[in-house]
Amino acid sequence: MTPSLVPAPWHLGQLHAHEQLLVLLVAFGPFVVLVAVILVLRRRADAPGASGVERPPTYEGPGGS
Repeated sequence: MTPSLVPAPWHLGQLHAHEQLLVLLVAFGPFVVLVAVILVLRRRADAPGASGVERPPTYEGPGGS
């Protein structure tokens, strides 16, 4: 196999352990932060007395009480 046919991802060689960690943090970090923000906001919204505004009732479908 000639060097010009080597796949592009291998052109820099293997990554060191700290570089692999950095790639994983950049790839998955935003999703972890997003999940954390959603969980905190849901917990804050479901807390009793979270705000002075009363939340409208949820729709339970036909025949619901």
